[in-house]
Amino acid sequence: QVQLVESGGGLVQPGGSLKLACVYTTISDTDAMGWFRQAPGKVREWVALITGGGDTKYVDSVSGRFTISRDKVANTLYLQMNMMKPEDTGVYYCNTGPDWFALTMPNYEYDTWGQGTQVTVLS
Repeated sequence: QVQLVESGGGLVQPGGSLKLACVYTTISDTDAMGWFRQAPGKVREWVALITGGGDTKYVDSVSGRFTISRDKVANTLYLQMNMMKPEDTGVYYCNTGPDWFALTMPNYEYDTWGQGTQVTVLS
């Protein structure tokens, strides 16, 4: 059973930085992982993905500002968020899939979700 525990959210000024962490269990080192965001009144969407081999992919709105990384020894996924904007506000979740393509599919069926961590960028 996959378990996901996100942390590191908070309140930040525009231009500020936060680093999110997701501690996980029962995920293979070869599986892809990703960070997802649910903005107020919107559906949850992926923002950053990392393959088992370490390749990364970002949505255009965060490219150049966010960095996803993974520590397989510590079983932790990270999201470094810099130059933050009010539109980055939302609840951030992590999750996993067999490859990054699956994680980009809106209808992909996940086994579970964590509780998420709230990120608020003041406007």
